[in-house]
Amino acid sequence: MFEILKAGGWGMVPILVCSAVGLAIVLERFWTLRRNAVLPPGLGDQVRSWAHSQQLNTAHIQALRENSPLGELLASALEVRNRSRAEIKERIEDTGRHVVHGLERYLNTLGTIALIGPLLGLLGTVFGLIRMFLAVMVSGVGDPMKMAGGIGEALVCTASGLVVAIPAYVLHRYFRSKVRGYVVQMEKQATALLDELAAARPLPVDARAPAAATTTAPRTARVAS
Repeated sequence: MFEILKAGGWGMVPILVCSAVGLAIVLERFWTLRRNAVLPPGLGDQVRSWAHSQQLNTAHIQALRENSPLGELLASALEVRNRSRAEIKERIEDTGRHVVHGLERYLNTLGTIALIGPLLGLLGTVFGLIRMFLAVMVSGVGDPMKMAGGIGEALVCTASGLVVAIPAYVLHRYFRSKVRGYVVQMEKQATALLDELAAARPLPVDARAPAAATTTAPRTARVAS
């Protein structure tokens, strides 16, 4: 294997660097985007029970924020639970953008590696062919070994660039799809908490006034009669 990589020439250096960086990103994303780490089971039900029973304090919200990306999203809603529904929804959307940005961390780098991998292989191929033509110009076509060296360098670089780019592209698409699925689930949990907060909030005084007016109207009518 080392001999094959060595045959690729200096054009293999950036390809190997990209492969190392891509492997590190893939391992880190597999660990970070575990489902239990992003969407802890039962967390949404637990937070809604807190909101329903009004058992909320600063320690609860802080612990929830540090729990997971879903916890951070739900904690942002609980922080402004006494405001209007529109304001709570706006805070959830603002926090959601930051959460999604964290879930997509390094994915742009992985996509860049998938894009430039074949280009780096093509660059190595071009330099290999240049090396072959220079050898032909110096010694003619009588020495096939020098021609074989240039052709070998070109083929190794091309193959190496594709070997790095294809898995990087597939895994980039996989992680993107996984993040989109998590976002949908977090939106559902945030909407359920928003409904719970709206249901748990007492009605304002002006909303109860019409009911009181309707109960006193018949009495006034009977007195007048």
